[in-house]
Amino acid sequence: MNRHTKLALLVMPFLAIGGYIASDIYLEHDAQQDRVYQLETSGHCDIINQKCVLESGDFKINISDDAGTTIVNSTFPLDSTTLFIVSSSNDVTAYPMSMQDSPYYWQSVTNIRSLIPNQGDSYKLRIIANIKGGKYISEFYSQTVR
Repeated sequence: MNRHTKLALLVMPFLAIGGYIASDIYLEHDAQQDRVYQLETSGHCDIINQKCVLESGDFKINISDDAGTTIVNSTFPLDSTTLFIVSSSNDVTAYPMSMQDSPYYWQSVTNIRSLIPNQGDSYKLRIIANIKGGKYISEFYSQTVR
C-alpha cells in the first residue's frame, strides 16, 4: 500500500463525519425557514351552517360558527391561528383564536352571524394558521345557503 492510499484511508473518516455534520446544519437551517402554503376551499363555504372546509394537501381546516363563537378545527395541531373579517370597504378586523381543549381546536367570539344575516349574502374572510414555521393562508368568501 503506497502512502497516498494510507493518507486517503486516514482522512476518509474525518471527511465522512464532517460531511454528515455539515448536511445536518444545512437541513436544520432549511427547516427553520418560513414557508407559506395556500389553502383552497373544498366546495361551497358556509360558516353559519358548518360547511366550510379549507384544504392544502393532507391538511384541512373546518371553520364553523356556533352562536357567535367561531370555531376552527384542523387535522394537524396548530401553533396559532387568526381569522380576519374583511368589510366591503376592505377594513380588516382580526380575531386571534384561542386554543380550546387541544391544539386541534381553536375558537374566538366574532360577529360573523350578524354580518351574514340573509340567505345569499357573502362576506370575505381570511385565515392564517401557523404550524412549526409554516403559514397556511387563505382568502375566501362565506355565503349562507338555506
